[in-house]
Amino acid sequence: MDVLFNPVVISVLVLIILSLMKIHVIFALMLAAISAGLLAGLPLGETVTVLVEGMGGQSETALSYLLLGIFASMIAMSGIVRVLLSYLLKVIGKRKYLLIFIFAGIGVLSQTVVPVHIAFIPILVPPLLMLFNKLKIDRRAVASALTYGLKAPYILLPVGYGLIFHGILVTEMQENGLDIGLSDIPAAMAIPVLGMTVGLLTAVFITYRKHREYEDIETVSDESVVTEGLTEKREKVNHLITVIAIIAAFVLQLTFDSMIIGALGGIAIMLLSQVIQIGRSEAAVREGVLMMGAIAFIMLIASGYASVLTETDAVDDLINTVAVWFEGIPHAVAAVMLLLVGLVITMGIGTSFGTIPIIAAVFVPLCMSLGFSPLATASLIGTAAALGDAGSPASDSTLGPTAGLAADGQHDHIWDTVVPTFLHYNIPLIIFGTMAAVIL
Repeated sequence: MDVLFNPVVISVLVLIILSLMKIHVIFALMLAAISAGLLAGLPLGETVTVLVEGMGGQSETALSYLLLGIFASMIAMSGIVRVLLSYLLKVIGKRKYLLIFIFAGIGVLSQTVVPVHIAFIPILVPPLLMLFNKLKIDRRAVASALTYGLKAPYILLPVGYGLIFHGILVTEMQENGLDIGLSDIPAAMAIPVLGMTVGLLTAVFITYRKHREYEDIETVSDESVVTEGLTEKREKVNHLITVIAIIAAFVLQLTFDSMIIGALGGIAIMLLSQVIQIGRSEAAVREGVLMMGAIAFIMLIASGYASVLTETDAVDDLINTVAVWFEGIPHAVAAVMLLLVGLVITMGIGTSFGTIPIIAAVFVPLCMSLGFSPLATASLIGTAAALGDAGSPASDSTLGPTAGLAADGQHDHIWDTVVPTFLHYNIPLIIFGTMAAVIL
């Protein structure tokens, strides 16, 4: 029963319960971090200090979110949104499932061929909310599709961000005494990703298939759109420049591996070309910060929360406590228990990439002693790490979709993104991850 009083377990429960009670995630994360520190014996002042100092770990990501929000606002103000909406209405018609899976496909491309991560969401999704409304699409289905596109590719494919994920997994396993090659990881992760695919299809075609009504609320007010006094020719020129700015932003991001440089490049093109006049940039900043500001601060506080957990050694204590339970139990039961431990750790920290070193340090020797194969061990570690991305209030894979879908204030982060992705991805990941551990 000692595990129930571990600071990690209690703080994650605090985070989940407060979030489900619709306490804003910012406050839920802060209270979870403070509870973890106090339960681990840190004084309140020191806990807050660690929390604040740890926030710097996500400062680049937070600034990226803010700049992307401003850039997205400028794109909407250019008037190209109306043109895009009109075109998509003609092409897609009433085929709502086509639109949903298009976004899942874009998410896949954002992790592999064009690794821009979540940068496309605040640019592409808010302008299309009116189209979602016309088709009466349940945005929870879109959130599920986006999260699938952001997660499944890097878990399965050694391309783009997946190459980084697979590389970290192989390195950590080798450093902890288990030899495995990069080419082995796709085979190890195929079954868990199959589970995610089942979850996606369930969300789209069963759980959220029914129509859902939303109000038509402009994400950018009509007064903000730059059309007054412009000739038709100038409007077309503005739209062309806007497209160039979007392409330039993606190229710069890929070239410099920085969303900040990409967003700044796009913003600079919009301002220097006078698509958005300097005097109107304040409105773009205001609307961009309104769209992405909360998300940016959540990422900062999540980083501080992770620092509190690592500073207190609570994660190590949790793993050491649980390790004694595994003597003489069947592989299937051991796999479930390992994945549940991974879920608790990654739910709190909210990143799969950052938790692999923590998980691998204990999973590798434990799996070796239990007789799991290298492929089964890789599957367990990869799945346990991935559990922190779907269903965590502080993960990119949930915050990104919310940033786009909540632009008009009609999409709740916890109940419309976090809960749906937890149910449709984390549960299948545990089930199919256990199957993989037993089969491989």
